[in-house]
Amino acid sequence: MRFSDKAIKALHDSLDTLLYFLIMAVKEDFRNHVGRAGAQDMHPSKRLAILGNGPSLKNQLPRLIEQKEWEQADMMAVNFFALSEEFSLIKPKYYVISDPMFFREAGRSERIDNLYKALAKVDWQMTLYVQFYNPEHFDYAAAVGNNPNIRIVKFHSTVFHGFRSVEFWCYRHGLGSGNWGTVVQNGILNAIQIGYRTIELYGVDHTLLDGLTVDNQNRLCRAASHYYDTTSAEPKPIYYNATNPPRPYTMAEYLAETAELFRGHEVLRDFAAEQGVKIINRTAGSLIDAYEREPMK
Repeated sequence: MRFSDKAIKALHDSLDTLLYFLIMAVKEDFRNHVGRAGAQDMHPSKRLAILGNGPSLKNQLPRLIEQKEWEQADMMAVNFFALSEEFSLIKPKYYVISDPMFFREAGRSERIDNLYKALAKVDWQMTLYVQFYNPEHFDYAAAVGNNPNIRIVKFHSTVFHGFRSVEFWCYRHGLGSGNWGTVVQNGILNAIQIGYRTIELYGVDHTLLDGLTVDNQNRLCRAASHYYDTTSAEPKPIYYNATNPPRPYTMAEYLAETAELFRGHEVLRDFAAEQGVKIINRTAGSLIDAYEREPMK
């Protein structure tokens, strides 16, 4: 790299780093909420299994149940897993929700209300991770019926851009965010910050380019597929949930966000390696190429 290119990159990194700290000062704070809360009765093996919502989990979940994986490792679930029959059987110790639809009025739906009702019935000790940034002051405790079994912990949602050394310093001190585009990434970063040494991924397909179409109204559509779907999904417009009313993504926006998502896995891979943490992708057919792959036994 030429000197001029290095100088320009250093300038960009300096501005991005400064902007990050300014945003954190205005939108969030500089406390390590995840680290302070710590792990919840960590399994002696210090192994955590994260259950994504990809369609492959439909085949993997019965085997996890047959092997009683929750007796061998701690479990983390995300987003709408609580609406499944397996939720009360597996009894995950950790649960992560990180989409704006979970705390913004613009994203409210009957399905989200049902999710909170399911969480309100939790009768085991569970940590619920939610975004610190909450501009509408959504009351998560009230949403889950002030359930005494659920400990609510905030995680930061401002993504860092800038110097890599500063970025990893932030992650070590509970700042920054794993929110490059998917809730699983927040789960991975939280797991590293509370001390897990091995993190295994199930149902994290990330087949985000499958089924993309554009309809006659020039709306980008996708037939999203999840493990809990009982019928074949029809292509539907992909909306920004944070806007009111929601607006569809453009193709350029969607591809840019997808690229950022996969870049985020590379960042997590490098940070995990620095911390001596192993991330193993056990998802058959996953498009993630950042982690060590090892199929289920």
